[in-house]
Amino acid sequence: MEQAYTRHLDLIKEKSVEVIAESELIAKLKDSCQNKRPLKLKIGFDPTARDIHLGHTVLLHKLRKLQDLGHQVYFIIGDFTAKIGDPSGKNAIRPVLSDRQIKANALTYTKQAFKILNRRKTTVIYNSIWYRKMDLSKFLKLLSLYTVARVIERDDFSQRIKEGRPLTLLEIIYPLIQGYDSYKLGADIEFGGTDQKFNLIVGRHLQEALGQAPQSLVTMPLLVGLDGKNKMSKSLGNYIGITENPNTIVGKLMSISDEVMWEYIRLLYNGDQSQLKALHPKQAKMALAENIVSFYYNKSIASQAVREFERVFSQRQLPSDLAVYKTKDTTIDILEVLHNQGLVSSKNEARRLLAQGSLYLIDPGQPKVSTVIKEQAVILPPGGTVIKIGKKKFLKIEH
Repeated sequence: MEQAYTRHLDLIKEKSVEVIAESELIAKLKDSCQNKRPLKLKIGFDPTARDIHLGHTVLLHKLRKLQDLGHQVYFIIGDFTAKIGDPSGKNAIRPVLSDRQIKANALTYTKQAFKILNRRKTTVIYNSIWYRKMDLSKFLKLLSLYTVARVIERDDFSQRIKEGRPLTLLEIIYPLIQGYDSYKLGADIEFGGTDQKFNLIVGRHLQEALGQAPQSLVTMPLLVGLDGKNKMSKSLGNYIGITENPNTIVGKLMSISDEVMWEYIRLLYNGDQSQLKALHPKQAKMALAENIVSFYYNKSIASQAVREFERVFSQRQLPSDLAVYKTKDTTIDILEVLHNQGLVSSKNEARRLLAQGSLYLIDPGQPKVSTVIKEQAVILPPGGTVIKIGKKKFLKIEH
């Protein structure tokens, strides 16, 4: 039994940043191994976006390994808390989502999470199930269990107050509402990123205040985004979604800096990482990209995506799956076309790329030769052309 519990503990601590209440955790693990009682492992996601990205998977892979040792994951979908929006690390009020948006996002979250988690050992719970039944007196009692002074000790809140930026009462009570999930669940351990530490501690405090054994806490590192500075986030646009096109995943991973690459390998690579240390950074990124795409798709698709990247970006050939835009016009409005084809988020973005000299004309017969587009009105050569947008996007135009 002694050896069994240490195996579980070592796995919990692997790659973690902090374990809070470790002595309590050890006692829980010993009891779990001795009595063959699976621990309740809690993880919560507010469905504020549709995609699970690689940053989320750092936690999910940890939980999958613990499932393989017999524990049960409780995947809390914060459909109620999503209406507030987690203020952790935010310097402004988050927009409120509609019920329809939340429901749509929640459905994709669970589907994507099961690419990693064991479905049989995962219980999905929507936290609105207990908040819809909570009357006002119970809600007021919940609010009485924590002080405003403690809440505004948070760096992000105190900074907003100091700078005179808005901070709503909803945001102040968010940690209490999220923490109440732990009490209703009776969680043994809660996992979260380092930015969630305050919220996790509140959950532990509420369990104690309501007469329940408090959860142990495990914080995991935040994966830095593609910008190399901020944490990976859909709202910042610096993310890699696990259901993105394999070619897109490879392209994004190949764009990360050499410094960031080793942290990606440490947190995301499935397998023996030591073999990558002797490789050139580019080859190490290739191995990482192939490894990740193999997990979410398969080895054949991963190998094909890596070869495609080499063909397009090393050998400077055109992509094999070029999007095609057909027109009878001999002159096009490049801003209009790029926006309508979904290659830019707005005409302003297309205008910025044009001003930066980041739009190019490429002759399909000579893909290594490109001409910078300087005017909004583009005269098409006979037979059509290929437009290159930035470094990674292409559009074939036929007329």
